[in-house]
Amino acid sequence: MHSATKLVIITERSILDGVTALIVEGGATGYTHVDAGGQGSRGKRSSNRPGIGGVMGNVKIEAVVADHDQAEAIVSRVAERYFEHYSGIAYVEPVEILRPHKFKV
Repeated sequence: MHSATKLVIITERSILDGVTALIVEGGATGYTHVDAGGQGSRGKRSSNRPGIGGVMGNVKIEAVVADHDQAEAIVSRVAERYFEHYSGIAYVEPVEILRPHKFKV
């Protein structure tokens, strides 16, 4: 196993393309996103009822990158660009990965 860092961003589906572009620009080799629901400071959102054409739903986006500094740089850019006007949270955590060449580790 090899050490790496996972970044997680939970935000509005309407900005998914912009957020994932920043993730790739930050050096991630890929990402995964899934529908997300929950409750926070901006109310309750259901993953089962995403709103008009899915635009009002939330998504959880995950990516694995080489290290904490790279992950922090990516989530900082996302927060600076989007979190003033859109709901969102972001966090990073250490992970152990099996195939480091897939993640440029």
